[in-house]
Amino acid sequence: MSLSDKISNKAEDLSGKVKETAGEVTGDDELRGEGIADQAKAAVKDVVEDVKDALGAATDKVKAALHKD
Repeated sequence: MSLSDKISNKAEDLSGKVKETAGEVTGDDELRGEGIADQAKAAVKDVVEDVKDALGAATDKVKAALHKD
């Protein structure tokens, strides 16, 4: 995962936490829900990026193994 992706995902997560807290404090269930959704989106993006990184590493290993011969 690139640094910019990590920063973007963390910013979305933090923004979601702020929205969730603000919604709880003000009694705004819609804002609270938006915050929870933002946090969930950030978590999903993190997982997708981790899978992409793992697949890239596995692909690199396979290519290296094929080129050894």
